[in-house]
This record gives sequence, structure tokens and C-alpha cells, in this order.
Amino acid sequence: MTENTENRQPAADPAEANAFFPSPYSLSQYTAEKTDFDGLATDQKYQGDRWKVLVIATDERYMEMKNGKFFSTGNHPVETLLPIHHMQQAGYGIDVATVSGNPGKFEWWAYPDKDEAVATTWKQTEEAFRSPQKLSAVLADGLDDYAAIFIPGGHGAMNSVPFSTEVGEALRYFMDNDRLVITLCHGPAALLAAGTNSEENPFAGYEIVAFPDSLDFGANLEIGYLPGEMPWKLGETLKEAGVVIKNDHMTGATTRDRNLLTGDSPLAAHQLGKDSALALLEKFGK
Repeated sequence: MTENTENRQPAADPAEANAFFPSPYSLSQYTAEKTDFDGLATDQKYQGDRWKVLVIATDERYMEMKNGKFFSTGNHPVETLLPIHHMQQAGYGIDVATVSGNPGKFEWWAYPDKDEAVATTWKQTEEAFRSPQKLSAVLADGLDDYAAIFIPGGHGAMNSVPFSTEVGEALRYFMDNDRLVITLCHGPAALLAAGTNSEENPFAGYEIVAFPDSLDFGANLEIGYLPGEMPWKLGETLKEAGVVIKNDHMTGATTRDRNLLTGDSPLAAHQLGKDSALALLEKFGK
């Protein structure tokens, strides 16, 4: 990939025909060597050995755009690893699952390679992402020991996760059993799965923050972050399902509505991690 940060043309991904990474310019605007991590929300720690967090990662690398080009995506490393860092440091075990059981995929072009919190968490969870459980097997074993489900962001979260009956089953279990649901950026696409085979999505009426359509269908095209228009609009589709989106811009906002905690972008990953750790300790700290 060229080092010319003025280049606004998506960069070719040599691993796949007609596939692209974000442009060098867009990466200069959207990525950094370090996150805004400045410590944990609390020194309090869960001392038990029952409660865990189930992470559902995307197992798909490419999103096909409307123009037939492929965007090389996956889960965003900051949106994945920084919230996990907070939950893990608060004493909760981390299990990783994908719909297929294939390895989780990451947008490695967004990895903050000088961030200690992210690096520490990747070292502790790398094997879990490379050899995740198959979600159907997790469901068959039961979800009783999971205090929360966490669905990271990254455009890859919009591929198969929102259309998975297994994801829908897991989300409904967490709602029905007073557990936490945590997601950010494009991860809220997963909430659509909860409405599978139902007249109404159980998240209808819930308030969230998410990555704005105005950026994905505006600036992200203009600066070459995306190689074309996405196949569908995240915010618009969530609103059609009855979900209430509070934000119009990307500011790093987080919000909580009942047991649903959301963040709007990578800028929200640190605060969402803090929010999640505190929420876990409040509800499942004993």
C-alpha cells in the first residue's frame, strides 16, 4: 500500500480480485498508533469463576459493494479488543464464537500497533479468535454462564451476522434472561437477527448509537475508505425494524437503554469498555 497519505483511491488488496483496502488518506484520518485508553473505570474485580462474556465475531473477510467491488473488512481491532480489555480486566472470562466456527477476521489495517492495552488483549485472545467455537455448538451447550454478549464493530459485522438464526436465538436468550447486550459502530446490525421469524423485532423502541449512514454513503466514499456504496444502509434498516438511533454524527458517544449498551464508532470503544465493565460488575459482580 502506498505511503502517500493524500491518495484518496482505495488500495488494492492483492489477496482477492477486485478487492480493496481503505485509501491511504482515509487511514490517516481514521486510524492511529494508539487509542485513547487512559485506564480502567474501576479497580473492582469479579472474583468468581462462573460469569463469562460471549463474543460473536464475524468470520467473513469481504463485503461485496453495489458496484461489484469487494471491501476488505472484518472486525475492527480497536472496537473488538479495547472493550474486551475492560471486561477481561474486570474479571470476566471471554469466549469467542463465529457463526461458521471459522476464524474471526480483522481489519488489520486499523490495528494500533503502539497501544499496550490492545496488544495485551490480543495476546490473551488470539487463540480464541483463531480457533473460535461454532455458535450453534455454544447454543447447544447452553448460555447459562454468560453474563453478556458482545458483538464488535467493523463493516464485516454487516455480512452474515444480522441474518443468522443462531445470532437471533442468542440475542433473544440474553434479553429474556436479564443479561447484557453490548455492541458498537456497525455491530448493531446484529440486532436485526433478533427479529428473525418474528413480526416485531424485540429491540424495537430501544435507543442506540451506531455508525451514521451519512458517513458511509457520504464522506467514506469521497475519501476512498470504501470502494463503492454498501449493499444496504445500517441505520435506515435498523430504524425500519423499530430501533431508535440517537446520533447523526460520529462523536465517540455511548448510551445504555435497559440492558443494551452501544457505542457509535471506534472513538467510543474505550468508553463503551468502561461502561460495560461497570454494568457487568453491577449486575454480575458476585
